[in-house]
Amino acid sequence: MNRDEVIAATRQWIEKAVIGLNLCPFAKSVYVKNQVRIVVSEAKHVDAFLEDLDRELEFLAAADPAEVDTTLLVHPTLFPDFLDFNEIAGIAEEAVEEHELEGILQVASFHPRFQFEDTAEDDIENFTNRSPFPTLHLLREESIERAVAAYPEAEAIYERNIETMQKLGLEGWKALGIPGQWDQVGDEKK
Repeated sequence: MNRDEVIAATRQWIEKAVIGLNLCPFAKSVYVKNQVRIVVSEAKHVDAFLEDLDRELEFLAAADPAEVDTTLLVHPTLFPDFLDFNEIAGIAEEAVEEHELEGILQVASFHPRFQFEDTAEDDIENFTNRSPFPTLHLLREESIERAVAAYPEAEAIYERNIETMQKLGLEGWKALGIPGQWDQVGDEKK
């Protein structure tokens, strides 16, 4: 997939899953205002990807929140293995500290094969964090705090998401037709 296709697939995931299923009740407001920056990394190796991450952390920290509130750093091919990507997510959190952005920015991660601890690969709750491509979500803590304050029972979002996914089921998730998702997830089962 080229850069435009990766962005289109990521947007479709945001619109159909993240917003469409209300997996993140805070996403719609920034998405409809075009405050979500989607950056496709073309890094050929991990070090270059981490340099992209450094640039995006600095960019987001300096950007006007009214213009760019959050960033999705996506790499379509570099991290096919979830456990390897999970290590990168840990390094990304360390990078936030190194840039002295603790309390300002934080990182969330999404992956086509995302798997919570103590779950089976195809357990439906894993799909709350499954994206078409490995993605680091860079978020402003101030925006999160503001959204959580305005959302009643924000701590219950995780449980509500599991209920949503259980009602939807695997077939319902597949029916969303998110590009890239099943091509990557199904590779091991073909």
